[in-house]
Amino acid sequence: MLSPSLPRPLQPRANEVLPARLALSAAAAAEGIQLLTRDFAPWLAERGRANEFRVDRIPFADLDGWSFDEESGNLAHRSGRFFSVEGLHVTEEGQPYGDGPYADWHQPIIKQPEVGILGILVKEFDGVPHFLMQAKMEPGNPNLLQLSPTVQATRSNYTKVHRGADVKYIEYFVGPRRGRVIADVLQSEHGSWFYRKSNRNMVVEATGDVPLREDFCWLTLGQINELLHRDNLVNMDSRTVLSCLPHPDAGAGALLSDVQLRSWVTGERARHDVRVERVPLAGIPRWKHGESTIEHEDGRYFKVVAVSVRAGNREVTGWTQPLFEPVGLGVTAFLTREFEGVPHVLVHARVEGGFVDTIELGPTVQYTPDNYAHLGEQGRPLFLDTVLRARGDRVRYEAVHSEEGGRFLNAESRYLIVEADEADAPQDPPPGYAWVTPAQLTSLVQHGHYVNVQGRTLLACLNATAVKGA
Repeated sequence: MLSPSLPRPLQPRANEVLPARLALSAAAAAEGIQLLTRDFAPWLAERGRANEFRVDRIPFADLDGWSFDEESGNLAHRSGRFFSVEGLHVTEEGQPYGDGPYADWHQPIIKQPEVGILGILVKEFDGVPHFLMQAKMEPGNPNLLQLSPTVQATRSNYTKVHRGADVKYIEYFVGPRRGRVIADVLQSEHGSWFYRKSNRNMVVEATGDVPLREDFCWLTLGQINELLHRDNLVNMDSRTVLSCLPHPDAGAGALLSDVQLRSWVTGERARHDVRVERVPLAGIPRWKHGESTIEHEDGRYFKVVAVSVRAGNREVTGWTQPLFEPVGLGVTAFLTREFEGVPHVLVHARVEGGFVDTIELGPTVQYTPDNYAHLGEQGRPLFLDTVLRARGDRVRYEAVHSEEGGRFLNAESRYLIVEADEADAPQDPPPGYAWVTPAQLTSLVQHGHYVNVQGRTLLACLNATAVKGA
């Protein structure tokens, strides 16, 4: 007999027909049972008018409950919870090939050891699976209000460290009332800005009635895929959860077998000698501390800033906090090719200081031009020119998406999927790169800490594009 605290297993019927059911939901792009696609924009605008949202920059001295430690200079909350801003020293010895211009650097980093929940609830209406999505304000979002998962909460949130209201629908993802689990995996956050941060990505199918609360709506997968083609609408947390959905293909016809692919990943992890050390934030080289910012002396990379927030529909309606603010718009892209009729994408084994396991598979290009403009041609990553100079008919997908708005301010990247040929991207790619099928990438995502968050966003966009173009 199962313990009441354990999730109920998938029923055979649900497991056997899940890909077909998801395909049915993906095909329902124009009209959902609950909300027509043409009515979504007015609905979101109305939710924005219904609540008070405001974000103001403030000096560090005006942070409430946050302070710099006298000895280390680390910035932390008095509760000891939420997160802290510390220093990081990263050394990569040898720089085997092509992984960046610096083998040794210092930087601020966010340390948030607790594991949060990013969860989407699924329920059938008239035989079509719908996804429960939330209009959620995050202080770092350029447009504040974006479409988030059903639950997007840190442990501090859902255990009510902040003494705020209950996290809506959390009971469907923890405890004995959980429904049928479709996906449940730990995934990394941004390895350049978080120190070994993981979130639990979940998709759960409800087995009974689900009340519809304010700021939530039911959408088909097809409707969400349509919204993924719009700028700054589907937030990062939704994109990473969507990437965990099972892929309908089995991965046949891949250039690398699954065993060869896992062996390649293991080899990439083994060949990089990366040493990471947490150090005091105070005095890290080349970073200067001001009244309102901590920033690099050359004005590159990112800044640590502070904000005051008002959000009428959050568990806590007002607070202050630090945020990381990147410098410049990023360019993030997959090159794609077909081999023997089978689509592949070109992944890059990326080293980022905050990863748990040295490297994760990222996009072909993941690059912020403003950070490397001073290096000229030598600072440009492989394949960047192929992406930026692609003809319009080769760009299969393009949209601007913001990164995690709860920790990053105005962090945006131009996400692209670009068709390539042998001259642009050879079948035998340079060291550190490999061609994989979308099905193989999805399989790795289901194991966690294999594909970085930018790669997972592009996987969700790739799936949306495949359906849109079908």
